[in-house]
Amino acid sequence: MILNIEKKVVEKLTKVVIVGAGFSGLISAITIKRNNSNIDVTILEKLGVPGKKILATGNGRCNYYNDNNSLDHFHSDNESFIDGLDTDMVLDFYNSLGIIPYIKDGYYYPYSKEASSIRNALLNECERLDVNITTNYRVSTIIKSDDKYLINNEITCDRLILCTGSPCYYKDRDFIGYAMAQELGHNIIDVLPGLVQLIGEGTYFDRWAGVRSEAIVSLYVDDELKKEEKGEIMLTDYGLSGICIFNLSSKVSIALDNSRNVRVDINFLPFLKEDPYKFLENRNLSVKDSLERLINDKLVGLILDKCDIDSDSYFKDLDNNKKNLLVNILISFRVNIIGTKDFDRAQIAVGGIDTKEINKDTMESTINKNLFFAGEVIDVDGDCGGYNIMFATISGIKAGLGASHD
Repeated sequence: MILNIEKKVVEKLTKVVIVGAGFSGLISAITIKRNNSNIDVTILEKLGVPGKKILATGNGRCNYYNDNNSLDHFHSDNESFIDGLDTDMVLDFYNSLGIIPYIKDGYYYPYSKEASSIRNALLNECERLDVNITTNYRVSTIIKSDDKYLINNEITCDRLILCTGSPCYYKDRDFIGYAMAQELGHNIIDVLPGLVQLIGEGTYFDRWAGVRSEAIVSLYVDDELKKEEKGEIMLTDYGLSGICIFNLSSKVSIALDNSRNVRVDINFLPFLKEDPYKFLENRNLSVKDSLERLINDKLVGLILDKCDIDSDSYFKDLDNNKKNLLVNILISFRVNIIGTKDFDRAQIAVGGIDTKEINKDTMESTINKNLFFAGEVIDVDGDCGGYNIMFATISGIKAGLGASHD
């Protein structure tokens, strides 16, 4: 009996420290404790409250899953890392927390439509499982010694999980997670703003500022088509915004970082089933009146000026050059892109810890034993629609399972 008690004491000494109390950090902790209750788990969080960023996800509603769970919505410099991502484990995990989904167009939200429901469920489960969460604790140094890790020269652990997130959202532009991984021998893929607004080249943007339009947007890098998106875009005084634009922006950030030429072509008539030449030719209206029945009047004035067409003109009376120019601008309005907004406007970051140095089944470092990674600090990013939370969940579960082994 004494021997059994001593064995339990030894098991209890197995200590896991998780840096970061976001989605992946909390999920890693829960997974460890559910699988091995004898492991001592501590989360170190730099902010005053855990899970703060969770409250801002999905405009405060927290879209945590999507029925369209194609792996095409996930991206990495090393695409093979994404192969085999088990998206089914996402729903299983949130169901285990008692989250009831509200489903709209395949997007899953907590039924309350409040991100706080998921944050509270995660924190409640951590409390139930006796996870220690230390807030207002900033990790600045990590030293590896004999497969153990010393944090800030005061905390020693047997296993370490880095879930530090990205510089997005936080005002202090904290890149510490990448720096610590680099100090431990890992390569960092350039960290850039993702799911972010695009800055265009030109002086006309104030003329269309505030317009929302249904459109097809096509991303070209060095004149090669890279991606298309369809839906609502927002036209701004600096360029382009909206979900469609966000889903192009990660590729834009990478292309611009590599000094490539980037443009976005906008089709303002994706809904028009009729050939635009025939549509405009057959309308017994001026060009201006015809276009105002299709697109916002701010756009009409801008496009007519670009084509040097008088607003009272009839399409049938224009010469072929102006007809072609007008139709081309309507279905392929070119915006040269010269930048993106910064991390404070970005929803996620592109880049991070090189996935070639991570075991995709356990999230353990292939360089350092007992070091694990999860969430946005890894070089994986997703499109809008819950995909980044899905990856944070999947990687958090895998890291937790990897770190909970005997």
